[in-house]
Amino acid sequence: MHYLYIAVIAAVVLGVIVGFAAPDVATELKPLGTGFVALIKMMISPIIFCTIVLGIGSVAKAASVGKVGLLAVGYFMLMSTFALGIGLVVGNVLHPGEGMQLDPEAAAVAQESAEGGEGTVDFLLGIIPETMVSAFTEGSVLQTLLVALLAGFALQKMGRTGQPILRGIEHIQRLVFRILAMIMWAAPVGAFGAIAAVVGETGWDALRSLAVIMIGFYVTCLLFVFLVLGAVLWLGARVNIFRLLGYLGREFLLIVSTSSSESALPRLIAKMEHVGVSKPVVGITVPTGYSFNLDGTAIYLTMATLFIATAQGSPLGVGEQISLLVFMIIASKGAAGVSGAGIATLAGGLQSHRPELVDGVGFILGIDRFMSEARALTNFAGNAVATVLIGSWTKELDRERLSRVLSGQEPFNEATLVDDHAADAGKDSAKETAEPQPSHA
Repeated sequence: MHYLYIAVIAAVVLGVIVGFAAPDVATELKPLGTGFVALIKMMISPIIFCTIVLGIGSVAKAASVGKVGLLAVGYFMLMSTFALGIGLVVGNVLHPGEGMQLDPEAAAVAQESAEGGEGTVDFLLGIIPETMVSAFTEGSVLQTLLVALLAGFALQKMGRTGQPILRGIEHIQRLVFRILAMIMWAAPVGAFGAIAAVVGETGWDALRSLAVIMIGFYVTCLLFVFLVLGAVLWLGARVNIFRLLGYLGREFLLIVSTSSSESALPRLIAKMEHVGVSKPVVGITVPTGYSFNLDGTAIYLTMATLFIATAQGSPLGVGEQISLLVFMIIASKGAAGVSGAGIATLAGGLQSHRPELVDGVGFILGIDRFMSEARALTNFAGNAVATVLIGSWTKELDRERLSRVLSGQEPFNEATLVDDHAADAGKDSAKETAEPQPSHA
């Protein structure tokens, strides 16, 4: 499996070369990247369902699950506020957008994006699937989350009679992760197509003209991850941010190559359980975080809005900035973590509050694909940190296992993505994997 990720790096480099050397050919390779991301998204709903049901079903009291959920949502809202504040400060310091001119064709595309925005009521009603089965076919994380919570609590109430069902779901989870491991072999092809297409479409012109906001956004995301999240992780759990992110290095490579944080969601669930966080905490925190803990999106919406307002000669006052961006953060909850979702959210928020600014969304279309990389990476890092923190705060984190895993003594099984290989290393580890309970219990 080590060679697989070397192949991904080589594919990304080759994609960049092809994008510059033959842009027309490169743009035709876009379906390769789209197809790979679609394969990964195909596995997200069953993985989330199995993880949550196993996590909740193995907990004796429902109150402990509710405690994890409330703690997670409270933490997510607090960190979103921090991300908003940092984005506002940097945006007001850099004043991005000065001297820009609007492209009418790009403005037309922005108008189309705005039309797809949904209101708060539509968002809330959209959490409820038409049927229990449709939650798996619609591809909605929140719909799957709702059905999984109901199923988990139902199995919890069934007690001993529900144990055979939990065993069956555990075997299904292993099957799903095996399929995911097979899909991962297509990662180099997907990475090559995605990178080649975006380089071929964008070229150097858009990057040069929009370098200020792009570089400023990347620097802001780096500061947020290593200073804010790093400090919170150390103070709250005594875990080094560099060691944790190093453990997730392959997931970051996958996100960079596909520009989608969802492509790494199944692996994050598996790796957080492997590092010593209990199944209930992982099952609640990770899927919820992918809908509510969008730190990178918060920073993006902040800076992009200030950029657009300045570029059109109508900068926002402090009061307007806060009211508009709070609305956007609320509207973005549950948005898909894929490339392009940020544009739709941005256009929809501007359409609701300042319709005259929607045309300005066309300014950043050329580099949105590159900015979505930083959005996805920041969102992913935020969710990883949140899972470890909440596991520590609820005393559902095996610190000895955490130390061994982060030091490399217990490497993650890249071939299966689950710990059923541990039988060869020791019976105790295999027993932990076979039973639907926290791995550290």
